[in-house]
Amino acid sequence: MTDAPYDLYYWPSIQGRGEFVRLALEEAGAPYTDVARGPGGMAAMMKILGGGAHGIPPFAPPFLVSGALTIAQTANILHFLAPRHGLVPDDEGARLAANQLMLTLADFVNEVHDTHHPVATGLYYEDQKPEAARRAHGFTTERMPKFLGYFEGILERAKGRERHLIGASTSYVDLALFQVLSGLEYAFPRVLKKLAPTLPRLTALATRVTERPRIAAYLASERRLPFNEQGIFRHYPELDLAAKH
Repeated sequence: MTDAPYDLYYWPSIQGRGEFVRLALEEAGAPYTDVARGPGGMAAMMKILGGGAHGIPPFAPPFLVSGALTIAQTANILHFLAPRHGLVPDDEGARLAANQLMLTLADFVNEVHDTHHPVATGLYYEDQKPEAARRAHGFTTERMPKFLGYFEGILERAKGRERHLIGASTSYVDLALFQVLSGLEYAFPRVLKKLAPTLPRLTALATRVTERPRIAAYLASERRLPFNEQGIFRHYPELDLAAKH
């Protein structure tokens, strides 16, 4: 564990993938600066992305600077932070299992993104609405239930420790799953409401995360940006209704 402050670099106006890192840092009570939200922060972030400091440049935000280290990719950042702040069990098998679950969540998040940008990220949503409707239909009827059912099954098989995905206390994967469920509640409220009766353990886990003192304080603060239509989780009513087409 370390008390040294971290510098987190991510786009300043959205939760996005940076939010998974913020939640871990907030739960840990670790001091950090959300650099791009401060004066000159965007310029500093772009300098690192351009290879102007800290060795091999990241491909994209988020990335974390800790001393001489620059760590990119959300799952990789969390794999670095978690053992230093008690957010994953000590044994190697559990750490690998947590990383496996986080990578699965990353795949899930990518599929969420592709519901509103199925053709190209460089096009506006309005330029690909017919394709988005088709993609969202498949996501809400097949992929979303499959991913959520998988994580519900992980908790169901835990037998006596089903309060957490890994180990006997809150891990970064629990926090990440809460974030995904929060995003889905924003983006696909009708679909998630329909699935909710089949996901009692996931629902209970997400509620427990919101009740953790540091997380509750963070969620009530200005540091927690609201979801919006520039981030990964976007609410377009016509896509939320896709499951009914």
